[in-house]
Amino acid sequence: MRRLLFAVTTDLNYDQRMQRICGSLARRGYRVRLVGREWPSSRPLTSQAFEQHRLRCWFSKGKLFYLEFNLRLLLYLLGQRGWDAYGCADLDAALPTWLRARLAGRPFVYDAHELFTEVPEVAARPAIRRLWLAVERFIVPRATLAYTVGPALAQLFEQRYGRSFGTVRNISVLQHETPNAAVTGTGYILYQGALNAGRGLEALLEAMPAVAGRLVLCGEGDLSEALRSRAAELGLLESGKVEFRGFVLPAELRRVTQGAAVGISVLENLGLSYYYSLANKFFDYLHAGVPQLISDFPEYRHLNNTYHVAEVVPELTPAALATALNRLLRDDRARYAELAANCLRARTELNWQHEETELLRLYASLWPVSAEPVSP
Repeated sequence: MRRLLFAVTTDLNYDQRMQRICGSLARRGYRVRLVGREWPSSRPLTSQAFEQHRLRCWFSKGKLFYLEFNLRLLLYLLGQRGWDAYGCADLDAALPTWLRARLAGRPFVYDAHELFTEVPEVAARPAIRRLWLAVERFIVPRATLAYTVGPALAQLFEQRYGRSFGTVRNISVLQHETPNAAVTGTGYILYQGALNAGRGLEALLEAMPAVAGRLVLCGEGDLSEALRSRAAELGLLESGKVEFRGFVLPAELRRVTQGAAVGISVLENLGLSYYYSLANKFFDYLHAGVPQLISDFPEYRHLNNTYHVAEVVPELTPAALATALNRLLRDDRARYAELAANCLRARTELNWQHEETELLRLYASLWPVSAEPVSP
């Protein structure tokens, strides 16, 4: 039995990508452990098919958090023996994971959930970006196996570093329940994900007084306080037009998504990471039969041109968002029904049951068929 140890900086309860990846590998016969971060507000770990461990830190953000987490992770990894490969998600957990793999003479796996050096929080700070670029230039060429969330990002990494990059998309597991609200369009508008800059959330709040519906937001982030304050100023909280639900566990989030009428999956072009992104929320909405608003970015454009499941918003202004939402919720019911039906058809092709075959192929390539595990 091959033993795989992965590290992330996230709370494991909410990292759906790593839950899917580790769960698929565990069910295929690998022994898998996922190591993440415990927040003061973290709930007890949910039951999974793989082992889980969380590291508790004193600091919660900024340079001190990254320094502390990486030191704690390194100390933890140095105490681990008998693992056949070490992997990490993104650069913020990469250096200790690579070092442990190197010391053990084992494969190092790099899973790029995003183009970390181009996210707005990094790209807007030149000194910080130079630091993470140095880490990226060191890590990526040294990975035994590297893959990312979409073909466009994989191609960008290949061009930048001259090495192959696999693609494992953040596609939802196909469930067999029948979506409810999306069939009639009687649910709410849903945004799921981080409440961070570049997600069109400020404009969305400004649009809501003119929209024939209410908005539910699931998630937290850097803009949590500012968005709640603005919603209160606009009277959206008192009137019930906007509801902030905070962090929602994946199982509950799936139920929330099934009750939605329209999903929000728009982004501002604040850097290459957003421009080439392919978020799991796109597939979560699609699997629930929920039409969504998207930006005209390459990955979303390609999928929408193929499956016709979303309405493209030309610009992230309150007027444009209100117009697009009202069209789906009130003005063009035939268009809404068409998109909802296309979602249900598309999920039979775009699902994790299909996507995991590529994941398993990538991990099988780490070792020759004839090779047997050897203790370090």
